[in-house]
Amino acid sequence: MTTTAGATAETTVVDRVVDGPHGDLPVRVYTPGTTPVAGLVWAHGGGFMHGDLDMPEADGVARALAASGVLVVSVDYRRVLPFDEEAVRSGARAGRVSAEGVRFPVPSEEVGFAYDWALGADLGVAPERWSIGGASAGGNLAAGASLRLRDAGTPVRSTVLAYPVAHYALPPHPDELAAKVEAIGGSFPPELVAAMNDNYLGHADGPASPYAFPGGAGDDLRGLPPTFVLTSDSDGLRSSGEAYAAELSAAGVDVLLVREDGTTHGHLNQPDHPGCARSLARIAAWLTTDALVGASHEPAR
Repeated sequence: MTTTAGATAETTVVDRVVDGPHGDLPVRVYTPGTTPVAGLVWAHGGGFMHGDLDMPEADGVARALAASGVLVVSVDYRRVLPFDEEAVRSGARAGRVSAEGVRFPVPSEEVGFAYDWALGADLGVAPERWSIGGASAGGNLAAGASLRLRDAGTPVRSTVLAYPVAHYALPPHPDELAAKVEAIGGSFPPELVAAMNDNYLGHADGPASPYAFPGGAGDDLRGLPPTFVLTSDSDGLRSSGEAYAAELSAAGVDVLLVREDGTTHGHLNQPDHPGCARSLARIAAWLTTDALVGASHEPAR
């Protein structure tokens, strides 16, 4: 295990490398200047292909939450190689899946492992105070890891999903969302989402495990922890987040669904946008205010 350290006036930031299920796994630990009131294991987005621990959706989110008393473990999970986006947009089948590299379940397993590591790493947060979360593709990884942790009997206080890729096939847009997506020149057209998800799986045969895309898993969602689903207003992926929130509720899971007005996809990666600050305040309140969070009700199947 190696570490490097840096600090601000209020938050200590330490890079660590832990012995993960697929080799060295870098994580960055953000420790508040006061006693932590909660812990969060967090996965940034990037279409399963891009992103890093320095992007605002990772570093900015973690620093904001640490300033609210949340200890954050940001995970540098392995990413798949990019597919040929231009070929997909032109309608070609070739280039839809990159030839080599990381595939599911590697990133999903690494995020779940990071959560297990955080619980046992003596970071100053009680096991029952830890949550798991992520944004966009990282929201997918957090949702899948939440299922893994439930099945392993590992305690999870809550799950936080920001504009997640919850479904393999993007649910249809309601008219209101379709108009907003069209007004901004398109956002995540179905063929691009399909290519992104096939590239993550490594094939076009669809998922064989609910850990890959929990959306549509039905009763398999029973027994999950309370979940906060945050969506962007003008975002083609909003239909997935909203559908997943409804599916969780139907499975007996306590859910808070919030659509951040005036935002587009990835607004947590836009630190100067007022919607980013509002959303970070909402996430911090969810993680630190017990009255907002329900309980795990139904037993897992």
